Amino acid sequence: MVKLDILSDPICPWCYIGKANLFKALEQMPDHPFVIEWHPFQLNPDMPAAGMDRRAYLEGKFGGKMEAVKAYAPVVGKAEEAGLTINLDLIKTTPNTINAHRLIHWAGIEKQQTPMVDLLFKAYFVEGRDIGDSEVLTDLADEAGLDAAIVARLLTSDSDLDDIRARDAHSREMGISAVPTFIIANQHAVPGAQPTEMWVQIITDIQSQIAKDA
Repeated sequence: MVKLDILSDPICPWCYIGKANLFKALEQMPDHPFVIEWHPFQLNPDMPAAGMDRRAYLEGKFGGKMEAVKAYAPVVGKAEEAGLTINLDLIKTTPNTINAHRLIHWAGIEKQQTPMVDLLFKAYFVEGRDIGDSEVLTDLADEAGLDAAIVARLLTSDSDLDDIRARDAHSREMGISAVPTFIIANQHAVPGAQPTEMWVQIITDIQSQIAKDA
């Protein structure tokens, strides 16, 4: 098996698209060698705990309403190409995602990491829910089969906060500055929302190498 580490943030639209493209390739090649683990990377590590009004955040980031619209036009197009629903008009808050990353970490302990990532993407990009809100996160934990009462209690604590921040900082120290970033076998970094065809080729190449080494 080959480790595939994925650095992403559940409010990152390119992560949403990149995940969809990758998993289409995995469906096409069910004998793929990848073992997947998701890792935290906050797009906005300094975001206030309560988040920010999304319009104000985007206009501040891109320098005005029209610039924000232009910046997101390619996102909408690529999401449609990937067959994804993306309802940007429903998103009212840009959240701080530290707790969402804690939830992904806890889901990993229960072998539910990818389903949890899926639920967070859906909640944010399809339903416009505030995934910085503890009640929303507890609902999603329940939906993923985690113990909602335990998650609710953990969210009120500092459990794993330092670990998530340290892992995020380590990625930046390693030179990663944008997500999604896919790291294959701890050696090869694949940045960005790559097309499904590229992943099919990567998997084919890896399978050929494994067969050669066998």
